[in-house]
Amino acid sequence: MELEFGSGNNLIYGPNASGKTSILEAAAYLGRGRSFRGASTRELIRHEAEEFVLFGRADTGPRQVTLGVRNSRAGLEVHTDGEKKNSAAALAEALPLQIIDPDVHKLIAGGPEERRRYADWIAFHVEHGYLERWRRFRRALKQRNAALRAGAEQGMLTGWDQELAQLGVAIDEIRRRMLEITRPALQDAGLALLGSAVDFDYQRGWGADKSLAEAMASSAERDRQLGSTQVGPHRADIRLRYDERQAKKLVSRGQEKLLAAALILAATEVVQAHLERPLLLLLDDPAAELDVDSLQRLMGCIANLGCQVIATTLEPGRALFFESPRLFHVEHGAVCAAE
Repeated sequence: MELEFGSGNNLIYGPNASGKTSILEAAAYLGRGRSFRGASTRELIRHEAEEFVLFGRADTGPRQVTLGVRNSRAGLEVHTDGEKKNSAAALAEALPLQIIDPDVHKLIAGGPEERRRYADWIAFHVEHGYLERWRRFRRALKQRNAALRAGAEQGMLTGWDQELAQLGVAIDEIRRRMLEITRPALQDAGLALLGSAVDFDYQRGWGADKSLAEAMASSAERDRQLGSTQVGPHRADIRLRYDERQAKKLVSRGQEKLLAAALILAATEVVQAHLERPLLLLLDDPAAELDVDSLQRLMGCIANLGCQVIATTLEPGRALFFESPRLFHVEHGAVCAAE
C-alpha cells in the first residue's frame, strides 16, 4: 500500500485487529529502524515471505529525503536518498519522531533503561557528536566487561578504565544539560496534564562524592565478582516527582500515562525548537487509560506543539482533534482515504 499523510493531523480508524497499529509500526520503523512494540523481525515479516521493505519520503524543511528499510534474517538494511547507511541513526536524523501508545506508562513504571533512552534521544538530536561518544563508551564498556569475566588483572583494565572515565563524564554532562533544558517544558506539560507540579531528580550512575575514576576504582572488586561494570552513565536514572511524591510508586495507571506523555511532549518541544521544524508524533489509541477530560487535556497540549500527528482510534466520530484530521479507514488489512 502507499499512503500520503497530511502535514497536520491524521486519523486512522477501524475495528480491532484491522491493521491500524501496523501502519504506525511502519511509519515508526522508517524513523527508528526497529519496532516500537518490541516485535522481532520474524514477527513483522508476512507469513511465508523472506523480508519486508518500506519506502518513505520525509519533508525536512529545506528538502525531501527518501528513506528505505529492508529487514530479513540477513539483518537490517538502511538507505537514505538511495545511499546505504551503516546504522539506523540516519533514519532518526531524517525522521525524528516520538510515540505515545498504551505501553507508554513503562517510561515511568519500567526500568531505568527506558528513561536513559529518553535522555539520549534528546541529546542525539540537540548535541552534535553525542552519538559517537555514546558508541565509543559502549564499545569500551563491552571490552572491560569481557575482561572482567575473563579474570584479567587490574593492569589490563587500566586502559579501559581511563577511556570509560573520560567518556562517561562527557556523557553525563551532556545528559544533565539536556535534561535541564527540558525541565521547564516538562513542568509546563505536567501542570497542563495533571494540574500539579512535576519535576525530576537525575541520578548519574555513581556517587556524588567521587569522580567516575574514583568510583570505578572503589568498585573494582565488586565488578570482578559480578563480571560487569557497576558504576557509570549506563547505570543512570531519572526519578520523576509528581506533587512532591515519587511518581513510580504513588500514581495510577492513567496518571502514569499522563506523566509519560508530559515527558514525551517536553522532549518533543525541545527538539522541535532546536531543529526548527515540526516532528512526527504517533498516537496509538490515545484514549486508552484516560477519562474524557484527561484525553482533551492531552490533545490540547499536542495541538499547541504543532507536530505532524498520526493517531489511531476505533471510531472516526470521536473528536480527538481540535481541527479536522485527514481520515484513513482500515479494515481486514486494507486501507483507504476517507471523506
